[in-house]
Amino acid sequence: MEDKLQHFFSENEFDFKEPNIGHLERFERKLNEPKQKQKTSWKWLSVAASVVLVLGFWLGSNHQKRQLDLADVSPKMQEVQNYFVSTITEETKTLEKYRSLETENIIENALNELEELEDNYKIFVEELNKNGEHKRIISAMIKNYQRRLEILDNTLKQIDQIKNPNNIQNETYI
Repeated sequence: MEDKLQHFFSENEFDFKEPNIGHLERFERKLNEPKQKQKTSWKWLSVAASVVLVLGFWLGSNHQKRQLDLADVSPKMQEVQNYFVSTITEETKTLEKYRSLETENIIENALNELEELEDNYKIFVEELNKNGEHKRIISAMIKNYQRRLEILDNTLKQIDQIKNPNNIQNETYI
């Protein structure tokens, strides 16, 4: 180990010279000098940033387009939308509980169909905002929700048939 250290120090040149005369006094004098304050003030930058933020929020809130939805048409339509949304959410949760290797394809197909219907619903919302509260648009929105429930209901029936193949529906006993 000593050989390695000795070899290291012999190969490398180190400066072992004493500092110039008066080095310590100059160093202490610089340490004791009062610091000069920087002239750059960050206050103006923080004020400018605050103004930009406030202006941005104001412009965003004033220019934000209010999206009408089925619930905005009337209190009855709000009830209808709430019913459909909560029912669809519950049925989807139930569907996810039955996910397995046997039911994977059926569930994925149903979810893809629901996604397409959701995209169609967004188009109806755009039409509602553009054209106003036309009965045909409102009717199409309600039918969209009904179709989603039908898909979920049919999918749950298919899953039930897969899980319980011995249950024959509409059996007649003599």
